[in-house]
Amino acid sequence: MSNRHDTTLNLSAGLLSVAVAFVLVGLKLWALGQTGSLAVAATLADSAMDLMISLGGLIAIAYAAKPADEDHNFGHTSAEDLAALGQSIFIVISAGVIAVAAVLRLLDDNVALPEQEGLGITIILFSVGITLGLVAWQRRVARKTGNKVVAADSLHYIGDLIPNVGAIIALWASGALGLHQIDSVVALVAAALLVVGALRIGKSAWDALMDRQADPKMISGICEIVEDFEGVQGYHDLKTRVAGSRVFVNLHIELDGAQTLYEAHNIGAALRRAIVAHYPQTDVLIHKDPVGVQKHPDDER
Repeated sequence: MSNRHDTTLNLSAGLLSVAVAFVLVGLKLWALGQTGSLAVAATLADSAMDLMISLGGLIAIAYAAKPADEDHNFGHTSAEDLAALGQSIFIVISAGVIAVAAVLRLLDDNVALPEQEGLGITIILFSVGITLGLVAWQRRVARKTGNKVVAADSLHYIGDLIPNVGAIIALWASGALGLHQIDSVVALVAAALLVVGALRIGKSAWDALMDRQADPKMISGICEIVEDFEGVQGYHDLKTRVAGSRVFVNLHIELDGAQTLYEAHNIGAALRRAIVAHYPQTDVLIHKDPVGVQKHPDDER
């Protein structure tokens, strides 16, 4: 039930992201025609990229939700890591383009001042409002499900807020003070923040694709559950790997060799349920060994 609930939350975040991006593109396209503002044009281009990223993220979320099959015995959750890595690369490139454009505009003394600044400010303020609502929902979903695609999507929408604020300042400053370069400075700051966040998410996705182990806190928590579990006299070869928002756990437990297979199975099954109850995103496989058994010399691992 938890997995289905998480999938529903992830899909809701993806669908909302696409809907918001579509609305923002339409509004900013209209605002650009009314104002001729370069700041509005920059936010329009950013929203158009958001729409493409959000569509790709939604497809990845839907694909990752597919159950395991004959070709993918461990499911399809690695699609989340691939999508998050692709989004991170795209965000870094976008930040580079924004930074270069901002520098060129700072060096240009002939940037045209916009018109109908009040209309442009109203549109951008509305864009900021619905973007904040989207980010709040995405962050809630990402905390609940651990989905990297939703986290990456939230990142670039957070990054959008700074250029939008810069556009508001630029529109106001151009109308009230005749200034036209403030938004370029804000855009440089936004580009730097985007790169930092994209690298963080990209590293997380890359680690998962390389089968990096789970968070040390989770591993420590699993060890505590196993050590205190009734009937388990020891354990070894605890291995974990992350794929998307799933964590795969392999574990050998040591049991009384004189008990029946049925009793040993009950202990292992109960331990698995206890781990999954504490960490719902885990997929747990437990191997049972008699206490004191020695590894066969032909076993390399």
